[in-house]
Amino acid sequence: MQALQIDWQTHVPAGKDGTRTTARAKGKVERPFRTVKEAHETLYHFHKPETEQQANEWLWNYLLRYNAQRHRSEKHSRLEDWLTHLPEDGLRDMCSWEQYCRFAREPESRRVGVDARVTIDGTVWEVEPDMAGETVTLLWGLFDDEILAEFAGETWGPYYPVSGPVPLHHYRAFRQGKAAERADRIHALASQLNLPVSALSGGDLRLVSDSTQSPEALPHQPFISPVSEYQFPSVIQAKLAIADDQATPLARMSDEARAVIDSILAETLIRSEVLGRVREYFRNRQSGEDHAG
Repeated sequence: MQALQIDWQTHVPAGKDGTRTTARAKGKVERPFRTVKEAHETLYHFHKPETEQQANEWLWNYLLRYNAQRHRSEKHSRLEDWLTHLPEDGLRDMCSWEQYCRFAREPESRRVGVDARVTIDGTVWEVEPDMAGETVTLLWGLFDDEILAEFAGETWGPYYPVSGPVPLHHYRAFRQGKAAERADRIHALASQLNLPVSALSGGDLRLVSDSTQSPEALPHQPFISPVSEYQFPSVIQAKLAIADDQATPLARMSDEARAVIDSILAETLIRSEVLGRVREYFRNRQSGEDHAG
């Protein structure tokens, strides 16, 4: 929270001094999420997004229409009220997901075995051979299913478990219960209904007035990271991460794509820069193929 410049404030317990009503949760943060879940997410039963990018575009379209509605207590829209109360310095950009995960990581010193492996709670992790027999600092995170290691003044990783329990976001298949069967029936019923896709994508819809300022045109404050960037331990680990990110083995990619990846890895091994440039290359390539078709 200090890295995100968030002040930690506590309130007096209820009835301690007998002169004031203490703070309490009112659900103001949860209410918008519930609105989106009930008013927008249910429309996915009619048209399932083909990609994550398409789902985000539909969500963005819904949020624009939602914020263009009238404010509950003012005479203008929600978006106009928000623009009126913007700070003079502009918005502060959000940090990347990788940077957010770093804030939730806690260091722990461990001694690596002679086989370059570390065993923690029944899970075996394999690190660099140079770390064998040395004491390293492992970085654990709440949102990670891998670990990173600090050794010789550098941060290496990520490293994935080679054996042990089922990792995070991986599940075993169980027999369906009554709730799952009821959800399947609802899904089958939703597939029989019809809804124009323009209701989700925003086609032929006027979202906001011309007088409303676009969020991209607003002043922004860049997010300055207090932590150095992580880098891949080797070119092989970088290529494995690229194949996992693109969900395609490098052997199935074209010669041109592999040449571009090799040129990027020859310049840098910084994780965020490598994945960003590779994603930009495949995004431009796909858009060019769609235009040619």
